[in-house]
Amino acid sequence: MTTASVLSPLPPGSSQPLRVARGNAVDTSRSVEFVFDGQRLKGHPGDTLASALLANGVRLVGRSFKYHRPRGILSAGPEEPNALVELREGARREPNTRATVAELFDGLVASSQNRWPSLAFDALGMNGLFSSVLGAGFYYKTFMWPAAFWEKVYEPAIRRAAGLGRAADEADPDHYEKATAFCDVLVVGSGPAGLAAALAAGRSGARVILCEEDSVTGGRLRAEQGLLDGKPGWEWAEAARQELEAMPQVRIMTRTCVFGTYDGGTYGALQRVADHLPVPALGMPRQCLWRIIAKESIVAAGAIERPVVFPNNDRPGVMLAGAVRTYVNRFGVAPGRRVVVYTCNDDGLQTALDLRRVGVSVAAIVDSRPANEGRGAAVAQDCGAEFFAGGAIADTYGRMGVKSVLVRDAQGKARTIACDLVAMSGGWSPNIALTTHQGARPNYDADICAFVPSTLPPGMMVAGAAKGVFGLAAALRDGAEAGCRAAQQCGFTAVQPDLPAAQPSTYAIRALFHALKGVPTSSKGKAFVDFQNDVSAKDVGMAAREGFVSVEHLKRYTTLGMATDQGKTSNVNALALLAEVTERSIPQTGTTLIRPPVQPVAIGALAGAHRGTHFKPQRLAPTHQWAEEQEAVFTANGLWLRAQWYPRAGETNWLQTVNREVNTVRNAVGICDVTTLGKIDIQGPDASEFLERLYVNAWKKLPVGRARYGLMLREDGFAYDDGTTARLGENHYVMTTTTANAGGVMAHMELCHQWLWPELDVQFISVTDEWAQLAVAGPKSRDVLRQIIDPEFDLSNEGLGYMGAREVTLCGGLEARLFRLSFSGELAYEVAVPARYGDALARKLMEVGAPYGIAPYGTEALGVMRIEKGHPAGPELNGQTTAHDLGMGRMLSTKKDFIGRAMAQRAVLTDPQRPTLVGIQPVQADDMLVAGAHLLPAGARPSAETDEGWLSSVAWSPTIGSWIGIGFLKNGPARHGEIVEVHNPLAGTVIKARVVNPVFVDPAGERLHG
Repeated sequence: MTTASVLSPLPPGSSQPLRVARGNAVDTSRSVEFVFDGQRLKGHPGDTLASALLANGVRLVGRSFKYHRPRGILSAGPEEPNALVELREGARREPNTRATVAELFDGLVASSQNRWPSLAFDALGMNGLFSSVLGAGFYYKTFMWPAAFWEKVYEPAIRRAAGLGRAADEADPDHYEKATAFCDVLVVGSGPAGLAAALAAGRSGARVILCEEDSVTGGRLRAEQGLLDGKPGWEWAEAARQELEAMPQVRIMTRTCVFGTYDGGTYGALQRVADHLPVPALGMPRQCLWRIIAKESIVAAGAIERPVVFPNNDRPGVMLAGAVRTYVNRFGVAPGRRVVVYTCNDDGLQTALDLRRVGVSVAAIVDSRPANEGRGAAVAQDCGAEFFAGGAIADTYGRMGVKSVLVRDAQGKARTIACDLVAMSGGWSPNIALTTHQGARPNYDADICAFVPSTLPPGMMVAGAAKGVFGLAAALRDGAEAGCRAAQQCGFTAVQPDLPAAQPSTYAIRALFHALKGVPTSSKGKAFVDFQNDVSAKDVGMAAREGFVSVEHLKRYTTLGMATDQGKTSNVNALALLAEVTERSIPQTGTTLIRPPVQPVAIGALAGAHRGTHFKPQRLAPTHQWAEEQEAVFTANGLWLRAQWYPRAGETNWLQTVNREVNTVRNAVGICDVTTLGKIDIQGPDASEFLERLYVNAWKKLPVGRARYGLMLREDGFAYDDGTTARLGENHYVMTTTTANAGGVMAHMELCHQWLWPELDVQFISVTDEWAQLAVAGPKSRDVLRQIIDPEFDLSNEGLGYMGAREVTLCGGLEARLFRLSFSGELAYEVAVPARYGDALARKLMEVGAPYGIAPYGTEALGVMRIEKGHPAGPELNGQTTAHDLGMGRMLSTKKDFIGRAMAQRAVLTDPQRPTLVGIQPVQADDMLVAGAHLLPAGARPSAETDEGWLSSVAWSPTIGSWIGIGFLKNGPARHGEIVEVHNPLAGTVIKARVVNPVFVDPAGERLHG
């Protein structure tokens, strides 16, 4: 041991009882305060919440999911299954955060979770008393009977118990971003292999991105006392980082976890930009989701240490040996004062030496290997500890934390040894998750008792411990070689970096999965495999006895590996136990597939900026400002924000307003902004032919200056969209679509033109935003329009009849388009002007229409009037109805082909018994109809067999003086006048109603043609 490897002592007067040294990644010259479960504590910059809690002597940090057993900190990294806490408060409250990766900052507030009323006294800890009946498969066996208990007892109880933490009650105030980066070589992990790989690739001139999920680079070099060129390894890591940062083509991304491998050299990475800050700075995202495209990648993600399965191995104070070294060397924290080291390999023995250096008493070293294997005896002698060769820990004692352990020696004799810390090492498993995301299953390497990568995705290499190459010198060499190969693959001349000399080390592992395999024990304590989900060795055996011998079935039956840690510390042990009880080898037993993400990714990060109006931007109609001045109430219609109604003084509810607006249109005149309808300009010699193939009805003979209603079908014969299309010239049409389907129809037309009929000479473009369009409807609409349309244009029935369309000028020469169309069933027009004039047009219409009683009306009144006229709209064009269902079967041309023609003629789609459009009017006018209600024959028992239809749209009709609705009913046209029952199962109501013609108002169309 050289002087350089000794940790610097801590200045006297520290308020943290287990802070024993300075560490290599904390600033002990400054302190920060934080709160855990209401207790105010101190830590240092560079601490994680876990290291700060351990420094303050806090061992109990949580409760397990099923049995609510006391749990402490197991690891020092993202594999942590126990120490899950709630961070922050209010809108930023974040549940299930691993204390081992949560960076400490001044003012951090953290709370334990999954306990009530307190962490020390958890009432649900009584679950442990029933553990004999709460084993594997308990849920499947218990909640089946009695059936009546499911909704009343089981489901409410499960919902109350489900989950570990509490999500915030308010909207997340932070924002998230997405970004894309390209590189030649992506290096995942900045341990010795990762740094060597990045240096080799960077010095070769390759563009390198180095991703490290920790806040500092160095990986295990921060956790160990190993020397490189006679100096601490972390110092070499710092020098390597500085060299890489000086290279202009290299980017180092700390706090960035590469979580998924995808096709084409694409990798998903989550960068925690501001998780280490109390509040992100103005304009700073909290997290950023990166899409990294790399020609080559090197996975140097290291390895994850395995726990050992033995009775009561879950008590606070039982930790992974490598994690203990991390807390000692990186953070200067001793997790206990008296330790028992339990190992099956030489690496675990190093923990005893490192603890001894900082003054921790090493009570015993329990080595499962025979006395002639490994360095156990020598290390025990150096530490002054008892040595148990071929021994095992048979039990632990201590309710809220380890106070002693029961050690069984090679001869089976038992000894109780007092301690407050157990450092266990079952060996290291390469972190191979990223290598398996495209379906490759790993291979088992018996020499290291772990799974290693098999077939790799194209362009991927693995280096260091992630490959199963253990030892500092070997990892450095392997990483450098991978970096050179990756650079060469990208077309660069490889430059081998100068590697530092490393101290030799040994691993010498002998498999240890279950400590007491084949050894009788009187302990009643559970030996846990999956700490978070409380899956024990007994559960694995039970699952095998019940036939769940597939690893995938074992996982789902026991919930093993399905917790937030995804089985990082449990899977290999579980597979080994399953192999044992089924008398198979570990390779024969196999392993489960690992799916992305390898670490939890917040939904906010996946969404990025696509939330609120960024997810669904609001488009404003040209008259929006004018409508706001009219105190309109707005509603979202697709991406558009449209005026729903225009309340006036004295109106106490929205229905009064809507009734007034409907009556105004029916008796005088109203205006409504219909700009939001999709508008597509179609031009070219083959424009008519194009429309013929899109629509079910004919278009070639439509005269110039006329418009026609059209219906589009999907290829499967179901109705897709409808609207009117006007012919403004021989080869010039303007199509309108529904607001919600405008984008879809445009894409459909592009597909048809580019792939189905590329030979057609036709061009089209969306002009929705180019034209403001206002409907002017009502018996006095012609009188109002005569005030603004220039006098040379004849607005009489002879000059512009129903479905007429022409280009006009208004207000002394402004070019406009005038369509005589009606969605309300009244004499009506639609006036289109360039969008910049839309606001002025609305104001002008209101001005000249005042003597005629003009008033604006919104989408609600528009909907009422279209239901009164039986016009199908979105609720009827829901993707499940046909032209025959809509009463438009006669529109389907028999003289031409069109999209959906063949499929629309299928017998099942033309069957008269199919639900067809009808009107529904309650016998009692005040009986309220509800859209979605079911239509059944009078007196029929409610069931799926007697259900004959449904209501699609309903409204109170001030014109009829009754609730009315349109919907679909079996053999509907033949049943006009019949009394049916309208069932609303949600409200539990049944009302009687009459089947009528869907056109409630002016069925002869006299108003329309007035």
